[in-house]
Amino acid sequence: MGFAANAIEFMALSFVFILGTLAVGAAVLFVIDRFQTHDAIRRNYPVIGRFRHLFSELGEFFRQYFFAMDREELPFNRAQREWVGRASSGEGNTVAFGSTRNATVPGTPIFVNAPFPPLDDQSAQTTALQIGPTAKQPYLAPSIFNISGMSFGAISKPAVQALSRGAKQAGVWLNTGEGGLSPFHLEGGCDLVFQIGTAKYGVRNEQGGLSDTKLAEIAAHDTVRMFEIKLSQGAKPGKGGILPAAKVTEEIAGIRGIPVGQASLSPNRHPEMENFGDLLDMVAHIRSVTGKPVGIKTVVGSEDVMRELFECIQARNTDCAPDFITIDGGEGGTGAAPMPLIDLVGMSVREALPMVANLRDEHGLKDRIRLISSGKLVNPGDVAWALAAGADFVTSARGFMFALGCIQALKCNKNTCPTGITTHDPRFQKGLVAEDKYARVAAYAREITHEVEVIAHSVGVSEPRQIRRRHVRIMQDGGQSRPMNELMPSYSPVAET
Repeated sequence: MGFAANAIEFMALSFVFILGTLAVGAAVLFVIDRFQTHDAIRRNYPVIGRFRHLFSELGEFFRQYFFAMDREELPFNRAQREWVGRASSGEGNTVAFGSTRNATVPGTPIFVNAPFPPLDDQSAQTTALQIGPTAKQPYLAPSIFNISGMSFGAISKPAVQALSRGAKQAGVWLNTGEGGLSPFHLEGGCDLVFQIGTAKYGVRNEQGGLSDTKLAEIAAHDTVRMFEIKLSQGAKPGKGGILPAAKVTEEIAGIRGIPVGQASLSPNRHPEMENFGDLLDMVAHIRSVTGKPVGIKTVVGSEDVMRELFECIQARNTDCAPDFITIDGGEGGTGAAPMPLIDLVGMSVREALPMVANLRDEHGLKDRIRLISSGKLVNPGDVAWALAAGADFVTSARGFMFALGCIQALKCNKNTCPTGITTHDPRFQKGLVAEDKYARVAAYAREITHEVEVIAHSVGVSEPRQIRRRHVRIMQDGGQSRPMNELMPSYSPVAET
């Protein structure tokens, strides 16, 4: 009897010891997770947040037992996100055992390797390119890959701070998005593109129109290099910006010039523009007031519409032309938009970009108007394809969100983003530490550029802007690929060279 009692007592003490050890271990992990700065999920969800990383790691070994394979998830699959994760963390971006990409899917681009590419010491870095030759202050843009428009409001204060500092370190520009210029955009000292949306946030007068005084004040900042008039964006062409009431804090309302706590709904177009003539007048006016390059951002609906734009430019004179055109694809993303617009409206950038590049060149505007491509372009192959199709620059928003730690939780419109990127709830924002994340932003931008240069070298040219459509093959039905320059010939009075 005494032996049994002692055994039970020993087991009880052992159980208490194990529980105590686990409790102490959990407490230690809690403190470690709460005060570390590189993982927003662990910082916001101490201890239990570690399971996400564990399951992700185990998924690599057990993926054959699950339905969601590396390249099946939407809108961005695991392989795309993991590439950004490795690039932004500075880890090696080599993989083992071959590609998981199904190269037989129609539309897949395949780059044509040169039999005798330049030697490693013969490669050249991407050169800077001037934008706005007729502006008083043209912009010599140093990088082919830059940060697309994400407004303060759609994303949080620490997210803007990290992007600004990271952009400065990497030597890329940061587009403010349509929410105005916040102090956090200026903190990092990076080059900025000020976006003018249909509500004119940051440069609006009391009637909601454009204020030349405020426009000049924005332009007075040396780091504001260009202005972009947003006609439409990929996820919601025909619909203005949508910022839920929960995100309209006092600070955001002050920057935008709108009431606190009320949903911020931009008009579906610029009220003062009813045709391309009005648009070109606005471009010329803003360039005159600011002295800086001015461009437009649009989603392409048809070739006829874009042809009308270029013919309008040609009928006037090239002085009225936008200095750049940003082509956003219908597959572009946003924090909040009606599903029918996300799913059904707007031409894909894969079709629109080469078409617009041909129209621009056909009208003799290749050296006057720069083309910027956006719309789900987050990996090196996306960027290299866009340059081959005719883009001079590529911008990405969601790629840089992944670099900040986005886990594709699809909570952007609910102010409950678990990584602190698209929320203004202090509880979640504390997970995103700008002093840590900006280095990841810079690393991602640099790695994209480096690997696009690797692709350029492999096809036999010395720098990315020399990639041509003949260097890309597009997979067709039946498992056969065809040269891109046959499927989408470049406009030229002579054969493509």
